[in-house]
Amino acid sequence: MKLRNQILSSVLLVLACSCNNNKTVLPYFTDITEIQEGSLPVQDYRPEIKPDDELMITVTSENPQATALFNRPAYIPPVSGTNSINTQYMLETYRVDSKGDISFPQLGTIHVAGMTLEGLTDYLKKRIGEEVENPEVTVKFADFKVSVAGEVTKPGRFEISSTRYSLLDALSDAGDLTPYGERNNVLLVREENGERKFVHLDLNSSETLKSPYFYLRQNDYIYVAPNKVRQSNSKYDQNNSYKLSLTSTIVSAASVIASLVIALTVK
Repeated sequence: MKLRNQILSSVLLVLACSCNNNKTVLPYFTDITEIQEGSLPVQDYRPEIKPDDELMITVTSENPQATALFNRPAYIPPVSGTNSINTQYMLETYRVDSKGDISFPQLGTIHVAGMTLEGLTDYLKKRIGEEVENPEVTVKFADFKVSVAGEVTKPGRFEISSTRYSLLDALSDAGDLTPYGERNNVLLVREENGERKFVHLDLNSSETLKSPYFYLRQNDYIYVAPNKVRQSNSKYDQNNSYKLSLTSTIVSAASVIASLVIALTVK
């Protein structure tokens, strides 16, 4: 009886340890959850323009005719089947070439790679202001997209309208992590200077809020790794599927053999 109790206790202890190892800490930033109030440094994040970016640039002023020369409209013909004679226009975007340049109306070639959106805005205001009084210039990314995959509720590719977009914003847009998402193993892949760089971020630690990767850039890819429970379930499902398929094959083969035996016996 004593030996049986010892064996039973050992088994329960192993099972308990196994369960604990498979647990995922669900809350974010657990290192500050018990701190009532505090502060963390905020990064002065300003994304820089790089080759192959697509920019939307608009120029306006109190004199539309004067600034029209600094916009590059693309003609869109009226929809067929309608009697509309109104000419429709939309502003074309500017693709940054491999050298980091764009071709801008009236100003010619401008090297924009390495500039921030604010920096390019100020530059254009100054240049255009030499010919137009009080111009207003708006510069935005036209291709700011971020992908989120893995253990999130709504994985996908998201188009971003704001230039100040963080990891937490991306996870919120993706419906947050599932209970099976590993909070301490969020992979971020970024294209930078002709290379694909990657970093693993820990959402259980508030240090992530100070990371240079906290604010996202164009075409960043985020992958939330599955925890051990999800991986175990996946293997279990695969094994069961294989066993079910094998069993089905065996049953079918046995049925065919039995039919042949019956047919031969009857003859």
